[in-house]
Amino acid sequence: MELFLANFANIDSLKQTWPLLAQGLVVTMQLVLVCLPLAALSGLLVGVLYSFAPPAARRILVIVIDLLRSFPVLVLLIVIYYSLPSVGIKISAFSAVVLALVLNNTGYFGEIFRAGLVSLDKGQTEAAQALGFGPIRMMIWILLPQALRRVAAPCASNALELAKGTSIASIVALPELLRSANVAQQQVYNPTPLTATAIIFFVLLWPFSRWVSVLERRAIIRRG
Repeated sequence: MELFLANFANIDSLKQTWPLLAQGLVVTMQLVLVCLPLAALSGLLVGVLYSFAPPAARRILVIVIDLLRSFPVLVLLIVIYYSLPSVGIKISAFSAVVLALVLNNTGYFGEIFRAGLVSLDKGQTEAAQALGFGPIRMMIWILLPQALRRVAAPCASNALELAKGTSIASIVALPELLRSANVAQQQVYNPTPLTATAIIFFVLLWPFSRWVSVLERRAIIRRG
């Protein structure tokens, strides 16, 4: 037990490296706060455009969604950060991570919102038109509120996956939490910083994970 604590829960190592871990946590939180709203809004835009688009444009949107979902976010990040400079496009590591996460999650959020809007009864649209609602008013006041309630659980689940996906930033040496933990481990020659990182992720994401489970159970009850 003493050997385990000395290697994985060394208080002196944690005290020495905590400022570095705290800095990494800040960068991770910044990534989540930037990427999540952008990905959700762009996905919502894709879903709304699908509702208004003619059949040919809908097929194009479905192809775009499938492409964004098919590419692993790690591959997107490598292409953006390491390949784009060869054609004269160079962006910072933070911007590259944001772009990769937003593009990938736009595909997932877009499919979620598209499915939510498509699942609504066509009678909703007909009733809104009978009441004189134009397309935009109908979408804002009638269709979107119902669709958002239906897709709350998958949206929350995808947001959780996005938060966990920020760890890919270590690939481009962005000092987020995982990257900072690796650097800290090399400084103290002890894996305690990695243990602390795992605990930090658990403490931050476990309550959100439980909330996602509650939303999923409620969705099942409503469908039943």
